[in-house]
Amino acid sequence: MALQKTASGKVDKRTKEYKELVERARKAREAQKKAAKKATVKKSAKGAKRRADGRLDQRTKEGKEAAARMAKARKAKGSLKNKIKKLFK
Repeated sequence: MALQKTASGKVDKRTKEYKELVERARKAREAQKKAAKKATVKKSAKGAKRRADGRLDQRTKEGKEAAARMAKARKAKGSLKNKIKKLFK
């Protein structure tokens, strides 16, 4: 349904359609806020703690282990063995 306009071209706020539109927008904002709140509390499958911005907390045991794995992977990515593999792909 189209929203009715007043003579000046603004949306008529007295109509049923406008009130429904406002209600849907309010519910969407609440759902978005709830989803954002839920995302900040999210933990990984192993239960490693995360900071408020979603990054892994490297002060914990799990965080240190994950950081070590990532460093090992970064080191292996630039290894001579892998560079040779890339040449012959």
